[in-house]
Amino acid sequence: MQEINKTLFRIIYCVFFLFSVSAESKILSLGENNAKVTVKVFSSLTCPHCADFHNIIFGNLKKDFIDKGLVKFEHHAFPLDLAALNAEIIIRCIDSNAKRFDLLEKIYEKQKIWAVGSDINKINNSIKKIGSELNLEKNQMNSCLEDEKKQDDILNQRIEAQKKYKIESTPTIFINEKKYTGKVEYKHFKKVIEKNL
Repeated sequence: MQEINKTLFRIIYCVFFLFSVSAESKILSLGENNAKVTVKVFSSLTCPHCADFHNIIFGNLKKDFIDKGLVKFEHHAFPLDLAALNAEIIIRCIDSNAKRFDLLEKIYEKQKIWAVGSDINKINNSIKKIGSELNLEKNQMNSCLEDEKKQDDILNQRIEAQKKYKIESTPTIFINEKKYTGKVEYKHFKKVIEKNL
């Protein structure tokens, strides 16, 4: 009986471990896992303030800290509408994590072009046009948009984030699990990062 319990415990532990790894791998991250500072950004790709934060902060943060192994950056999907959800799905059509961030950057840069109107088909076509600039095939993107598992993964991320971090607006930024409430300017953000190093 004791041997059965040990075996059962091992099975439960393995399932839990696999689930944890799988859940963690769904987060888009860039940088060293053992970096001293982790920046988590919960954002919706249709949110203008999220685009502002990414366009103003991310490039400098990557050059000064992420590329040097000092900061790990995590983009947490928190879609506020179907357009943002579909853009997240297209990003996950790419296998390479670095290229996913390239597409994320393009999506934010061109937000005012694609995230307009209420016709989701037009919005999807605009997102796919941006995806094709990074060599994504149209059929591949269509297949991704129909993939219910990808949708569920992103929506579950949002649910988990809401439960754990009580997200009230986007973007919500955490630096080493402490909520950042400062200005959306790199100079101020950099000082906060440096205090945590």
